[in-house]
Amino acid sequence: MVEKYRELFNKKFSQETYQAMLKDIEGDFSYMPTFRIAESPLFISDKLKRQILEGCWQLIEFIKKENFRSMTDKSLLVNYNVPNEDTHTNFLAIDFGICEENGEIIPKLIEAQGFPSIFNFQPNLYKKFTKYYPFLADLTPYLDGVDEASYYQLLQKTILNGISPENVVLLEIEPEKQNTKIDFYYCRKELGIPVVCVTEVIKKGRQLFYKNQDGQEVQIKRIYNRVIFDELESRKDLHLNFSFMDDLDLQWAGHPNWFYRISKFILPYLQGPYFIETKLLSDLNEIPEDLENYVLKPLFSFSGSGVIYHVNRSDIESVRQKDLYVLQRKVQYKPILKSPDGLVKAEVRILCLWPESDAEPTLVGNVVRLSRGEMIGVKFNKDKDWVGGTIGLFEKI
Repeated sequence: MVEKYRELFNKKFSQETYQAMLKDIEGDFSYMPTFRIAESPLFISDKLKRQILEGCWQLIEFIKKENFRSMTDKSLLVNYNVPNEDTHTNFLAIDFGICEENGEIIPKLIEAQGFPSIFNFQPNLYKKFTKYYPFLADLTPYLDGVDEASYYQLLQKTILNGISPENVVLLEIEPEKQNTKIDFYYCRKELGIPVVCVTEVIKKGRQLFYKNQDGQEVQIKRIYNRVIFDELESRKDLHLNFSFMDDLDLQWAGHPNWFYRISKFILPYLQGPYFIETKLLSDLNEIPEDLENYVLKPLFSFSGSGVIYHVNRSDIESVRQKDLYVLQRKVQYKPILKSPDGLVKAEVRILCLWPESDAEPTLVGNVVRLSRGEMIGVKFNKDKDWVGGTIGLFEKI
């Protein structure tokens, strides 16, 4: 992709430079991320970019349909229905596998999430890459005419919504133990909002509070929600002083209901060249004979948990709640990134911000994951290099 930049990057790459960049990231907060940061960005051609954006907007138009809520109400009935849902999600993460179909490279939608991603870390990763490879400043990780300044303006607008930073909290389960805490650190530094554990929240009537560094109670007027309910449900050891199901006097930046509405739940509804054949198990008339060509996925898992890549009939037959699982046709990832010793697969996540007052989301940036394994993900890439999290770069318009 964008061959001249790939050749130039590989020519200038060295392990010494890579380790220096990692050390620089670690130096920002005396902390090295626990997820692997890949050696290289992904250079994305104009053609692939156009295809990815076309797929994004087809998905967004579906989400904007008047009957989208009624179509997705069932996703709340089988999970949680948190009060005071807003009119639309504030965040969208749209994942495309870079695949091959009929001999052509094409992005295929793997998943969409109405949930935040690492919005603060990615611009900083881009700056680290450009610091050690200055020619990368000719490229951009941003979309829709966005630059660094407008990116942060829109991020601030989306997360704060005009509320003072001290009254907005990034809420998570034991944030210091999360793999994404590097993003929390940058968020706290750049937006000035505190990072608060769910167990530290104090409830008084319909209002929530946290204690600041001086031990003073400060009202929480808006929650930047990073809590995954699956994890919360599994943590029986945690004691919360409030419930997400309470009718609370506050706003949400990322209302929890959108995690369920915009999820694998909507994949069976999507049709088109960028979407993959996906069926609810409850809608299957018969189990396909060629199960080697399918993946079995729970609708509401996060980070790939519960996914079965090598499906047997018994896997399908043993599922009791068949309306909570989908069977998705496998796609062929096309290795496209040229590393010094072979080609690497890629998955591109487009990041979107959607402030309350905006009619539609803005596509702002991206996250890329690289893989040499059978699939994308940590467990498929142990002890491999040129894999992990990185950023996609586009030629400037």
